[in-house]
Amino acid sequence: MGQKKLIKFAAIKEYENVLEYPQGMPGKWSAFFEQLALGSSPILLENLTIQPKVDSATDNREKQLTLELACGRGEYAVGLARMFPNQNFLGLDIKGNRIWKGASIANKEAINNVAFVRTQIEQVASYFTSDEVSDIWITFPDPQLRLSKAKKRLTHPQFLRLYQTFLKPGGSVHLKTDSPNLYQFTMAVINLFELTLVKQSEDIYKETNMDPRCAIKTYYEGLNIAGSNRIHYIEFKIDKVLPKQKDEMLKEIIAEFEVTETHDAKRERGMNKMAE
Repeated sequence: MGQKKLIKFAAIKEYENVLEYPQGMPGKWSAFFEQLALGSSPILLENLTIQPKVDSATDNREKQLTLELACGRGEYAVGLARMFPNQNFLGLDIKGNRIWKGASIANKEAINNVAFVRTQIEQVASYFTSDEVSDIWITFPDPQLRLSKAKKRLTHPQFLRLYQTFLKPGGSVHLKTDSPNLYQFTMAVINLFELTLVKQSEDIYKETNMDPRCAIKTYYEGLNIAGSNRIHYIEFKIDKVLPKQKDEMLKEIIAEFEVTETHDAKRERGMNKMAE
């Protein structure tokens, strides 16, 4: 491991706004952010109390919690936190050296309504209780272009079933990607499982009434790895049962999306080159 990575890993261990594989957090996020806002140090997770559930429609004291999955450097989570200071935001990623960037910016600017969790996304359901998260953002994730890796796509039904366990009724999943393949795949999932589609755009920056949240740009978006010059956006709700037997049907549908030498193939080569 390089010296710079070691320095960043050491730094986030001292940051109150970064938690690495935290235990016993379901139901405690409101209490955690209260302590973070107060500047408490250290924040002892075992002393946090589980907050009783309240009806957010009638109790304005509850702060919505938005989760960004595969947050990378955390630009989106930080950007949303700046935009909505009365809400809380949590970025999740396995790469601690990337999380360091967003966490450092938040500390420097005293943005105390955003924090980060270092862990695997497969474990996400173990960190929240039911109805604890208001919205989920997935911004420029690895599209996992090979058909053999389709189950690793963050909008695959096996992940959506995890999100269902903690997403509030009426909450949305937002996908922002430069991958036409991932965009088509996600639309196929939505149609197959008859989920509610709130918004879709094949080129979000050409929309006249663009959601201001979509204007936040990340480091990876700036790289334009796919070379498509288009940013796709989907907002949908996981408001139906997701029968596992339909996963087999999905395999047949997505076989039609087999990647050839397209923007996505270029993107994959670009990602591999970056990893070298």
